[in-house]
Amino acid sequence: MGANVKSTPLALKGAPVTRRDFHLPGRSDVIATEGMAATSHPLATLAAVDTLKAGGTAADAAVTAVALLGVVEPAMTGIGGDCFCLVARPGEPVWGYNGSGRAGAAARAEFLIERGIRAIGADSIHAVTVPGAVEAWASILKAHGKFDLGRALAPAIHYAEHGFPVAPRIALDWGLAVERLRGDPGAARHYLVHGAAPEEGDRMRMGALAESLKAIASRGPKAFYEGAIAADMAETVAARGGLLTLADFARHRGEAVEAIATNYRGVELVELPPNGQGLAALVLLNILERFDMERLDPLGPERFHLALEAARLAYAVRDTHIADPAFMRMAVSALLDKPFAAALADRIDRSRRVEMPNAPTPGSDTVLVTVVDRDRMAVSIINSLFNSFGVGIATEKTGILLHNRGCGFVVDPEHPNTIGPAKRPLHTIIPALTMREGRCDMAFGVMGGGYQAMGHAHVVSNIVDYGMGVQAALDIPRAFFEGEKTMIERGLPAATVEGLTARGHAVAVRPLPFGGGQAVRIDWERGVLIGGSDFRKDGLALGY
Repeated sequence: MGANVKSTPLALKGAPVTRRDFHLPGRSDVIATEGMAATSHPLATLAAVDTLKAGGTAADAAVTAVALLGVVEPAMTGIGGDCFCLVARPGEPVWGYNGSGRAGAAARAEFLIERGIRAIGADSIHAVTVPGAVEAWASILKAHGKFDLGRALAPAIHYAEHGFPVAPRIALDWGLAVERLRGDPGAARHYLVHGAAPEEGDRMRMGALAESLKAIASRGPKAFYEGAIAADMAETVAARGGLLTLADFARHRGEAVEAIATNYRGVELVELPPNGQGLAALVLLNILERFDMERLDPLGPERFHLALEAARLAYAVRDTHIADPAFMRMAVSALLDKPFAAALADRIDRSRRVEMPNAPTPGSDTVLVTVVDRDRMAVSIINSLFNSFGVGIATEKTGILLHNRGCGFVVDPEHPNTIGPAKRPLHTIIPALTMREGRCDMAFGVMGGGYQAMGHAHVVSNIVDYGMGVQAALDIPRAFFEGEKTMIERGLPAATVEGLTARGHAVAVRPLPFGGGQAVRIDWERGVLIGGSDFRKDGLALGY
């Protein structure tokens, strides 16, 4: 994006779309008519499109893709993680699914405090909660699919059994996690080759994981939550002092939930309710709506300063209030109240960074898939292990990486998000939709741990305020706060960095960019689908 960007009449309903400069590196929007998928890996995108062409729905394609990503992108996701999903079907209310797992029935903050544990670290065995992904996939297919779980898992089984070539960004992430993986016998056995990470282009096989997937394909979620696979997970956790039991796995159920939303300048952003952080994205947009964002340079310091200050406020709201909904003390409707956002916006000084509560911003490794089919069912689904390779522990017999979502809990009996029996922690992973005039406008999401709520607001503002196309809205540089530092990507202009510094931001370049992202937008008037996939990952959008 820069001075050579110009508006064109190729707009969807709303602001004019900006055309990219074809002299410069970049990706074009992908445009098709029948169906489209966008994922972070080419093999997953292809598997999703193949599912659509075989007569499957967007839900069938989405589950197929996220299951496959659990094989080819193992640092990010897998059957040992959690899943959230939003589905929009024409003429029907948005359907949401919370597929997050719970702490064990024996989990209590007092248990940890007595042992001197005041925070649950990313490598703590107490960060392991029951994985919810497999049950969620089955529930999504039952509600919105034509195919069964066995068919959806077929590509994942194939590549786990016969091998897949390691993609470039995945090789980078894998290499950065070698020491964590070496520290666990199961992880070293199943996810390293002679003690090292595979290199870009190496062919990797995962035999034990393939057998686990086959069992699930044959017998459904019960094969995962009961019997030998569940026993292997429970025994792995117990051997390290964790509190999860076989009964905790057997009790797991996700739930269909009613979505929440806010209207930002005529576009409705739809999120899942807590325990996810989608509420923070909505609060952030409510704050930004109080400012004349559309008049600001999209790459300028004032735009980024306002977005960062609004995010710091929204994340303070998140960390004060968001928890398992059964334990929240403030109604979601009250937190989404526009006058509440106006009061928050009044705390922002356009000329300088002000002191306010800072939220922790843990990193995470996550995959997000968006699919729209010929009937215009739109799906945004997100699946995650949280940190790279989760807690860094894999079951030795079944090859399942365990996630560490429990580090989203706090260890404070007075806080609504404190760890407790069968509670769900604050979650960072959030799928999203936008709606216009009662119809789904876009299925999208942004990966990147704590950044995701900021990322959703960033993409929506890019489209609504600045008229960017889908791919450009994902590509534009990102910034976020991490503690007292303002972390930026290298693409941010020098003048913007200087402007942020002058406003009191301690700016530093982040070693890796913020997450990734996918989006598929529906142009109802012209009958086309327009997709994009983040250059920060290996994937792509593809339609037919």
